[in-house]
Amino acid sequence: MNKNSYILPLYNRLEVSFVKGKKSILYDEKGKNYVDFASGVGVNSLGYANKKVVKTIKQQANKIVHSSNIYQIKSQEKCAKKIVELSSYDMKCFFCNSGAEANESAIKLARKYGNIKFKTPKYKIITIKNSFHGRTIATLKATAQEDKHKYFAPYPDGFVYANDINEAINMIDDSTVAVMLELILGEGGILMQDIHQVKELEKVLKEKKLLLIIDEVQTGVYRSGNFLLSQYFGIKPDIVTLAKGLASGIPIGLMMTSLKNIFTFGDHGSTFGGNHLSTTVCSKVLNILEKYSNSGELNENIKYFNSCLQYIINKYPNIFLKKSGFGFMQGLVLKDENLLNDIINLALKNGVLVLKSGKNIIRFLPPIIITKSEITEGFQRFEDILF
Repeated sequence: MNKNSYILPLYNRLEVSFVKGKKSILYDEKGKNYVDFASGVGVNSLGYANKKVVKTIKQQANKIVHSSNIYQIKSQEKCAKKIVELSSYDMKCFFCNSGAEANESAIKLARKYGNIKFKTPKYKIITIKNSFHGRTIATLKATAQEDKHKYFAPYPDGFVYANDINEAINMIDDSTVAVMLELILGEGGILMQDIHQVKELEKVLKEKKLLLIIDEVQTGVYRSGNFLLSQYFGIKPDIVTLAKGLASGIPIGLMMTSLKNIFTFGDHGSTFGGNHLSTTVCSKVLNILEKYSNSGELNENIKYFNSCLQYIINKYPNIFLKKSGFGFMQGLVLKDENLLNDIINLALKNGVLVLKSGKNIIRFLPPIIITKSEITEGFQRFEDILF
């Protein structure tokens, strides 16, 4: 494949180029099909070429794509209302364009809260080892992976890292304003946090009037079976961030919070965030996913997906130690991390897309609407490359 000399070499791209898709199947330039267990790294919640989404995009593009947040945007208000209702939280929303921007917004909100709500300003944010919160300077520093920090210093002060939630609780001091965490580590190993520990953290933070920030960029939008994984955990965060699956491929990010009166005019903003196209498509995607979830089919397919992963674990104990994660965000833990790239590349050649997480985990992030037949076909192709 010819390399594009006009693109910076930031991605270690695989040797395939896709030209179209249908449901959870992708097609390359030669017409070969692939079962998609990656969904554009958790973005394509409705798979590909969903007729209702395509129609919505066409209709909205014929009206207005973008104006500006200096004007009223009714589709933005409608979309925010839908998200708040699905979350069951009493919150307000800020729209942006990505998960990193959503987390940047959360950090700014927490910092302002710490400055105006306490006699002595609080600014420190605790994050968890191997977390990933973005690639902007602040969110990169919030990411508790030291190897990703090389070359980009100096960073903003005020981010500290805990090995786990219990240590995070013990690290809270007079300068701490928030703890920010993923309920399942996405890039850092598909490790699900302990529910009881998270609830204890929530309790401690509320007693101290400090903030719990939950990064649901990857876990949110029905990937767990619930709209938010926070709902499954039974917690009420102060701030939640979302992106990826919200609009099934149209760029969008969101920070939602119960702190409704901390930000004021001019504190934050976005040129593109929450425009007519992205919020109209987001509302359509959420309506489709809500109906799909309410039908019971989502949970049935998650159960079936789980059984397929367990079958692989049971049949190939020489290759895999266990599975990890939850819902449609799961991983197979390899005994030998040296096999990681080989398995991903062999799977690609055999027509199934999987991802990596950490150093030794095959990550599965299928479209939320993937069918049992597509799951079956994908795992058959995956099993065929195991040795």
